[in-house]
Order: sequence, then C-alpha cells, then structure tokens
Amino acid sequence: MDRLRIGHLSTFYHTAFILMGTDSLIRAGIDASWTLFATGPEIVDALSRSEIDLAYIGLPPAMIGISKGLKIKCVAGGHIEGTVLTADRRHLSAAEAGGVGEAVRQFENGIIGCPAKGSIHDIILRDLIERYGLRVEVKNYQWADFALGALQDGEIAAVMGTPALAVGAGRFARGKIIVPPDMLWPWNPSYGIMATEASLENWAVIEAFLRIHEDACELIRNNPPAAAQIVSRTTGIVDEGYVLDCYRVSPKYCAALPEEYIASTIRFADTLQRLEYIPKPLNRQDVFDLRFIAKVHPGPAHYLDGVR
Repeated sequence: MDRLRIGHLSTFYHTAFILMGTDSLIRAGIDASWTLFATGPEIVDALSRSEIDLAYIGLPPAMIGISKGLKIKCVAGGHIEGTVLTADRRHLSAAEAGGVGEAVRQFENGIIGCPAKGSIHDIILRDLIERYGLRVEVKNYQWADFALGALQDGEIAAVMGTPALAVGAGRFARGKIIVPPDMLWPWNPSYGIMATEASLENWAVIEAFLRIHEDACELIRNNPPAAAQIVSRTTGIVDEGYVLDCYRVSPKYCAALPEEYIASTIRFADTLQRLEYIPKPLNRQDVFDLRFIAKVHPGPAHYLDGVR
C-alpha cells in the first residue's frame, strides 16, 4: 500500500472525518495516517518539517508559508465561505442593521475573538476592521473552544470563526450569526488540499485521494444526513444534528478549483501583503497546481449547488 501522511483540523465539515470514518482510502490502496492540528499555521509548520504529505487547510496560512519558500501547492478545493461573525442575541445581524458595516460597528472599542493569527478567519477579520476603519481589538486563540468560552464569559464581544464555532455559540452562548459567510468575502477559500512538492511526484496516489475527497464532498451535498452520521461516529464528540447545522450555515462544498475560487485566493495575496503577513504578492502559479483536479473533476464546480 502507498503511505500518505495527512494533516487536518478539528473542523467537522471537512471531508477528513468522512475519509477517516470509512474504508475508502484502504480500498484505493492508500495507507493513511492522520494528524490533528489546532490551527492552519501549525499545519504549515508541519509541512515545512516534512512531517506530513497532504493537508486540509485554509489557503491564507498556506500562502504565508509559500511566501517564505515552502514548496507546497493547492491541488483541490473542498469548501468556500467558511467564516462567520457571531455574537450574543442582543446584537443586530447585518440584515437587521442594514449592512455589514453597520453590523460590525456595534463592536467599536470592543474585542472580537478569532482563531490563530494568520488563519483565514484572522485575515478576513483584520481586513474587515481596516475596510470600515474600526477601533476593534482582535484576540487570537489557538483553539476555537477557547474563543467560545470567552464569548460565554463575556470576555469578548463577538467571535469570528468557523460554522462549527457559530453553531456552538448558538447552542451554548445564546449566540446568533451577525454576518453570514456569503456576506464577508465571496468565494473565500475556506479550505483546500495542499500537497508537498515531493508528494506530487506520486501522481496515482494524489489522483486516487482526490477522487475519494470529491466523492465525500458529493456525499455532503447530496446526502447530508449520511455524511453527518459518519462524522458524528468518527469524532465521537458531536451529534448528527450539530454537523447538519454546520452544513446549513455554510453549504458550499466541492473539490473543484474554478476561476472564482482561484481569483478569491489571489485577492487574499494582496490583502496579506497589505497587512504585512507576506513581503510581496503571490500569483496563481505560486499557489495552485491544477493538473490533478483537471483530471479528477473536469466539469463545472458544484459549490453553488448547496446541500440538500
């Protein structure tokens, strides 16, 4: 069997938990080992040390690594628009307030919690603050659970993070979504599959993995209860309803890399330079290798199909 070392996050709507919870990789001749990381930047560090071959990761932290000379490429998508701004129910949503700017101004002179610095959520939040000229402190947390606890305790006014964090805030912190995913940064690359330069030499293994990854994306889109059942069983810490709520909050899943996904990613490169996370812009050739997904998923992308 071909060995594949895969880094992943605790994010329930990534296909990682479906692949871990089924024998699809084994049947494809892939002996996969999985390593859980707290944040995207930690995954980038592991890639730089050659500890993993593939990774599920939001593209901004990967791009920071690429800017420092890390030889990795995005070979597939997975999900878009996976960042949500959540606060307690006393606050107005963007729809209620009359727009995104009006909604985020409710947190002027306050603190908004967020996952680790350099994560996609951190970049979107800092761009939002700069765009609207807000006086808001950003407090970064290594684990999303810490941000949820801070929201519960009133230590922060709002939290920017994943759909899972938003669902948790709704369940445990009387939270509500203030700005939904599609209003923050259209087509933002919530996560993609990043591969090391060395792993890309094994074409057959990468192609087989991506076919199974796309099958899992299709399962989420077309049979979310079945996908949620696998995720719940695999993690052992969330019920199926929790996973289904995550799918509903942010319903855009596919393995394809359409032009909209790529263009949104390159827009992040400009933002990363402006916010001084990277020294110079990156182009699409720096970030993407489209050869594999062009063979695995040659047709139109399915992100906008949503989940049934």
